[in-house]
Amino acid sequence: MAHADTPLMKQYYRIKAEHPGALLLFRVGDFYETFGDDAVKAARILDITLTKRGNGSAAETALAGFPHHALDTYLPRLVRAGERVAICDQLEDPKFAKGIVKRGVTELVSPGVSFNDQVLTTRRNNYLAAVAFGKQDAAGIAFLDITTGEFLTAQGDRTYVGKLLQSFQPAEVLVGKPQRADFVATYGADHCLHAMEDWAFQPDSAYERLTQHFRTTSLKGFGVENLPLGIAAAGAVLQYLHDNQHRELHHIGALARLEEDKYVWLDRFTIRNLELIEAQHPEGVPLIQVLDQTLTPMGARLLRKWIVLPLKDVAQIRRRQDTVAALVEDPDTLDELTLHLRQINDLERLISKVAVRRVNPRELLVLARSLDAIAPVKERLMRSPVPVLQRTAEQLVLCELIREEIKTRIRPDAPLLTTGGGIIAEGVHPRLDELRSMAFSGKDYLLNLQQREAQATGIGSLKVAFNKVFGYYLEVSNAHKNKVPADWIRKQTLVNAERYITPELKEYEEKILHAEEELFALEQQIFTDLVSATVDYVGQIQQNARALGVIDCLVSFAQTARKNRYVKPTVNDERVLTISAGRHPVIERQLPAGEQYVPNDVHLDPDEQQVIIITGPNMAGKSALLRQTALIALLAQIGSFVPAEAATVGIVDKIFTRVGASDNLSRGESTFMVEMTETASILNNLSDRSLVLMDEIGRGTSTYDGISIAWAIVEHLHNAPRARARTLFATHYHELNQLADDLPRVRNFNVSVRETGGKVLFLRKLQPGGSEHSFGIHVARLAGMPAPVVARAAEIMHHLEQEKVAATDADTSTPTDAEAAPGALAPKTRAVSYAVQVVSPPTPADDPALERVRTALDAVDINSLTPVAALLKLNELQLLLREGTVQSTKKGKKIAVEA
Repeated sequence: MAHADTPLMKQYYRIKAEHPGALLLFRVGDFYETFGDDAVKAARILDITLTKRGNGSAAETALAGFPHHALDTYLPRLVRAGERVAICDQLEDPKFAKGIVKRGVTELVSPGVSFNDQVLTTRRNNYLAAVAFGKQDAAGIAFLDITTGEFLTAQGDRTYVGKLLQSFQPAEVLVGKPQRADFVATYGADHCLHAMEDWAFQPDSAYERLTQHFRTTSLKGFGVENLPLGIAAAGAVLQYLHDNQHRELHHIGALARLEEDKYVWLDRFTIRNLELIEAQHPEGVPLIQVLDQTLTPMGARLLRKWIVLPLKDVAQIRRRQDTVAALVEDPDTLDELTLHLRQINDLERLISKVAVRRVNPRELLVLARSLDAIAPVKERLMRSPVPVLQRTAEQLVLCELIREEIKTRIRPDAPLLTTGGGIIAEGVHPRLDELRSMAFSGKDYLLNLQQREAQATGIGSLKVAFNKVFGYYLEVSNAHKNKVPADWIRKQTLVNAERYITPELKEYEEKILHAEEELFALEQQIFTDLVSATVDYVGQIQQNARALGVIDCLVSFAQTARKNRYVKPTVNDERVLTISAGRHPVIERQLPAGEQYVPNDVHLDPDEQQVIIITGPNMAGKSALLRQTALIALLAQIGSFVPAEAATVGIVDKIFTRVGASDNLSRGESTFMVEMTETASILNNLSDRSLVLMDEIGRGTSTYDGISIAWAIVEHLHNAPRARARTLFATHYHELNQLADDLPRVRNFNVSVRETGGKVLFLRKLQPGGSEHSFGIHVARLAGMPAPVVARAAEIMHHLEQEKVAATDADTSTPTDAEAAPGALAPKTRAVSYAVQVVSPPTPADDPALERVRTALDAVDINSLTPVAALLKLNELQLLLREGTVQSTKKGKKIAVEA
């Protein structure tokens, strides 16, 4: 290999400088080579040999490479590792090059921009996203799947953009260089980021870039005219494609707006907590794995979007439901559609490959066969009595001309590559048939020549052969050398034979070689013309793909409903949520054979039963009940049937979950901080149609803090003047049962258990009334805790309960002002029954911290204190107390913490 100052390396460094952030695969002969840091990285990722060239000189360079024909093997591994890969090819035949071979980057492949089937996942989109930040909290985002042509944009606050990032899970995200740190601080460092120059995100230049691409004078027709940050993000996406040598983009025909008010708000916490698309744990099962019975890649990708974008429009939901109901009630139609959908391949990605001229002959045949399978689907839908199915059938275009053209012109056994012939069928082109006859009828000609010469010379062992050095030749053994005619020309001497050529043989060879060259060139031209003709059908085939995706999703819903005993829910504009015998769609499918899921009823009405407080022991099923309620509402609003005996779902516009807890130590956040952050997001974004699910709020801090916070949150949810959110509140704080006495729309329920013989039987049935026990020690025993530890825990619990009774007796003998006149406090500031005990020292002067606490409390106007202000005040008091030590010398001194 050359040194750093050779022409080859100068060429390499020049091209590398044009793509500084990419790993450069540099074609040298039959290999793709990498140099320097790229070589070190490639060797590590691909597990290939790292060598050095330069013999220890100052110009010594690391080197790693692989054969060019192995590109499809190694490229996906580089991209999956998060690398942007620039493929630098030889742009001329080395045999005809004068000086160094011309080279240039022919494609730049990145995690978000690739057509390689080994990089892509068939059943999910591969989105490239761009995020543009504006003033204050404003932000815009765009998503492009270059493999399907889907192009979306949206604008809102940063929270909304974060929700979309969580929902769409782009493979790569573009940001402006000045905004990179801001993006990481807002959304974390887990995304595959690429920073572009800031000018690519300027709204004016982005607007011009988009109108040029779509060949329009404005963007009004796309409904995005008033989204400057969305336009900026979309323009940056097109600029990135241009920079990366992607110029054939005819299949990107529209820019669609993601309208926030059309879809149910699912924040990133909810998408994670409900495990809609991905499970939180390796052994977990997400909802989509149960729901997805789709048969086509288009349907599978669409279903993912439907799940994270539930509808709020009742009419649109009912149209989907009606279609599912019609299919469930007509199993013959359902089975027939299932049969034909199985025959349809990935129309979206196949036609996109056609548009960018990356389709191979076999893929073109697959496209034609998939178009064949549309005809029976259309015919079956047209015969359906359901109007919505008939309307769907009308959207399907059969594309008869192009599909017949493809099947007529392409051989059924066509190869993947277009360079070696064997693509075009016989009878398509007269000259092609003539050339094929000349090129491939040579076997008979050579056999005749061999027989003729053997007979003429008397050399019975004479044979005609071919090699790349001499071409065609006659081989004669040494025993017959004396019989060789004088006009034969000797070309090679072997140990036991001589090789000769004749004018006739060389003339035939030249004729064959020219015929092959012309044959391959003509086949390639015919194939290219066929691809160009297919490009004219891009719009129609994309329309077919969209319609078939919808049909596939609805067929999937129907199959799931039949298989899992789902029912059609009633969806309306009321605000009541009623579920009869509801089941968890995932858990019920994971139960051992013969074990039945215990169903439960849930009724939420913002005017009567707005907040349900659910108590009960751990492992009793509180969390599952919360999740299944949310999942049933979500399934109803994507148009699916639901796992229940009956359900009425008044449209939900936001689903909030605070379920489970986990530390985020990498960002310095404790369990409690994560819990409070998610809870704050809920309380700050409530609406009158929200569905709120909270599980064990406050368990990440001390008992008194937890009770106070949970109490205040329930009061806030109940008393919020503009948002009576339907709420399920599971807790182990049995003290919260008292809230039902003070708040008219709060009800107590518990998940029942039965205690027999010192053991606990979990009945998993929701019933009215609060629970007084958590059965934590019983759960510890079930979990396999050592018996001595369990026994000691029981002793300690008994001791603490006795102390609690004694303390309660002592407190009630001398009522506090608040207890003597509970009506003096407004319901929203009623004292928590468990007062936090702060024991004072002999004199305030000895404890400055306590004096500061007293001063702070004296300044509090309890009658005007809101729940949120109470939480802030509680936090302030804790901070004050941590600055000093409060010694226990006087019993019974209490500070009632208002929450």
